[in-house]
Amino acid sequence: MQVYDTLFIDGKHVSPESRDVIDVVSPHTEQVIGRVPDASPADIDKAVTAARRAFDEGPWPTMPVAERAAAISRLSAALQTRGPQIADVISAQNGSPKQWSIMGQVFSATMVFDTYADLAPGYRWEDERVGGLGSPVRVRRAPVGVAAGIIPWNVPLFITALKLGPAMAAGVPIVLKPAPETPLDAYLFAEAVLDADLPPGVVNIVPAGRENAEHLVRHPGVDKVSFTGSTAVGRRIGAICGEQLKRCTLELGGKSAAIVLDDVAFDDALLGELVMSGLMNNGQVCGAQSRILAPRSRYTEVVDALAGAVGALNVGDPLADETQVGPLVAERQRTRVEGYIEAGKAAGARVATGGSRPSDQATGWYVQPTVFADVDNDMEIAREEIFGPVLSVIPYDDEDQAVAIANDSDYGLCGSVWTADPEHGASVAARVRTGVVAINSSMILDFRSPFGGFKQSGLGRELGPEGIEPYTELQSIILPAG
Repeated sequence: MQVYDTLFIDGKHVSPESRDVIDVVSPHTEQVIGRVPDASPADIDKAVTAARRAFDEGPWPTMPVAERAAAISRLSAALQTRGPQIADVISAQNGSPKQWSIMGQVFSATMVFDTYADLAPGYRWEDERVGGLGSPVRVRRAPVGVAAGIIPWNVPLFITALKLGPAMAAGVPIVLKPAPETPLDAYLFAEAVLDADLPPGVVNIVPAGRENAEHLVRHPGVDKVSFTGSTAVGRRIGAICGEQLKRCTLELGGKSAAIVLDDVAFDDALLGELVMSGLMNNGQVCGAQSRILAPRSRYTEVVDALAGAVGALNVGDPLADETQVGPLVAERQRTRVEGYIEAGKAAGARVATGGSRPSDQATGWYVQPTVFADVDNDMEIAREEIFGPVLSVIPYDDEDQAVAIANDSDYGLCGSVWTADPEHGASVAARVRTGVVAINSSMILDFRSPFGGFKQSGLGRELGPEGIEPYTELQSIILPAG
């Protein structure tokens, strides 16, 4: 059992003001595997004060960009040395399969940091232009101030990198609040921050329950909030930030559609990619392709292929090398997913595989990977984000109808097109109203390109040079003519 009794504030481990603790429960054994402090509002105040001091008085925001880029590289290297250890901790906390954790959870995070270390020196921080009245104008991107990063439980280290990488590039100190389900990896991350020799206050980490997250969002010392999580909580955070005229980035839910065109030829590799696009991290990914749109002329073939591939997946202990699907993060999450499965059955959808708990798991919050056939896009299982290992296969008659079904959603985060003709697939993708669309791939993002959603999938973008912009403010300096 891992027990921590400090918080990471101002570049060091400090004792919390609160005596409350957070118990971390294994989704596989249902036993407590860790304990950390539950940061109080007073603790959060200390963290914001440290970040504020790092911004207002410290060298960080005025440091040459090349030096900040070097610091990002040092942080990436420090994480890489701890990669397998961090991956195992994350798998133990949230049930992510070990074989996916090392790349999807950890090394993907180091690649984000490496990307920003590379992008920062070449980013256009200043722009010289001639003003409308002939005076020279210097337009610069100034650091936004102090940021708050609210981290979800599904991919904690990766989401931390999405927020911290561009913040470091821009010279913005940050207060990170890990989710109460997955705070243990944050302590290993703090050790990497120390190894990277960042100035005090640049990174502060305060695990806390959801009731104290609002204190961080409302804090007058915080200039910008970046949140990844549910649309419901995102609305609440967006309302608070709107009330305070505080900058915010919201990366929220999704109900992404994989459009299978009638010319696609599935081999084992491509079918595996399609399955992975919907079930990576046990389906607990905001960009999961949970709606599979199949041409009616090949509907039975697609359903049978998916059912066979999904039914053959190895379900079990997330720390076992052979596991492909692990448990859901919490009992409440299993209850939620099982509720959607029952709703799908009640609405007339047919279970092609799965649909219950695996019989060979004595403990743990497991649900069999499930494929529903005969799904209509108006069904609850096709409308709402399930956030579990459940795929719905929906038939369509032609490409226009496929695009219409894909766009008939409150969400617009990701999507994919599966075809023998990638250029034609790209033309179909351009009609889909989502932030990212992949062709013949389970990739839901690219490190050097913007990631974010349309509609209720959020506000703003992360990744790529566009990911730096939310951590900056535009400032125009008008110089005298001549």
